[in-house]
Amino acid sequence: MNKFEYMEKYGYEQIVYMYDRNSGLKGAICIHNTTLGPALGGTRVWEYEQEDDAILDVLRLARGMTKKAACAGLNLGGGKAVIIGNSKKLRSDTVRREAFWRSFGRYVESLGGRYITAEDVGTTPHDMSLVKMETNHVVGLPSTSGDPSPFTAYGVFKGIKASLKEVYGTGKLQGRCVAIQGVGAVGGHLARMLHDEGASLYITDMDMERCEEIAKETGATIVEPSKIYSVDCDVFSPCALGAVINNDTIPQFKCKIIAGAANNVLKDSDIHGPKIHEMGFVYAPDYVINAGGLINVYQELLGYDKEQALKKIDEIYDRVREIIRTARETNTPSYLVADRMAENRINMMRNINSIYVGK
Repeated sequence: MNKFEYMEKYGYEQIVYMYDRNSGLKGAICIHNTTLGPALGGTRVWEYEQEDDAILDVLRLARGMTKKAACAGLNLGGGKAVIIGNSKKLRSDTVRREAFWRSFGRYVESLGGRYITAEDVGTTPHDMSLVKMETNHVVGLPSTSGDPSPFTAYGVFKGIKASLKEVYGTGKLQGRCVAIQGVGAVGGHLARMLHDEGASLYITDMDMERCEEIAKETGATIVEPSKIYSVDCDVFSPCALGAVINNDTIPQFKCKIIAGAANNVLKDSDIHGPKIHEMGFVYAPDYVINAGGLINVYQELLGYDKEQALKKIDEIYDRVREIIRTARETNTPSYLVADRMAENRINMMRNINSIYVGK
């Protein structure tokens, strides 16, 4: 890929490549935009097939974090870190694990506060405590807000209820059916919340043991990963990796609403965003509905207060309703409504008059 061309097109600030021969650390940190504040975004560990796949992922994820923070009303910019590796193998090697995460922490520290890291796919609060040994620019620690997954799930739960309200006139889940793709840290919590409110569930995951565990708790029906798109349901909730709304999957959908925790679910927003809008699907933009985890860790920077974090996450309900309503009234794809909401806030803050303050 032409990295500099991509960075110019979408307004990126910086990519930092990381490599440590001793621990095996290999990856990149991307800072997209710091107009609103320091770039905050989690660290993902994944076995990418090609190095360019990792770079494209960190670019897309960092840009999504900028929009997520802007729409949530947070004084943060967007950034992300991706590391090429196997998280399970890393977790089992305690000696290497410390060196690995402390090496990463030094890279974070070298950015002088421009980037703040946190937990993401393949990482844990304990990993962040090792990063903390080298830098203070880390959140989601066991001693503070901890695992952000339940808070992300809670935000998605509120967003699903908002979407149901706009489509059916009520946000009640009793009698509704939700198909969840991915029942890991976030998807598992979401499944329990939906079940407790009376929804029936279809679930899938690459980890069948995990599926069976969640199914036992919630009474969910397990389907094969390739069959989850064609389940007859009210809500399709992607909670695994991105790009799952694409030319192959869209014709299979039998849902009315698409609302989940995964990032960048539109493979190509310019193509697939308008397409699902034209076909009548109600789409809750991913970076709006899945902002609960970011909102929660942001509270650490203010002085952690769980109740305040939950109150702020509750606002996702109204924000999703506003976006869906505007999309319907203006006949504009919902992803574009959300994009404009984020861009307007960033541009407004960027263009505030500079006022000289004498010393």
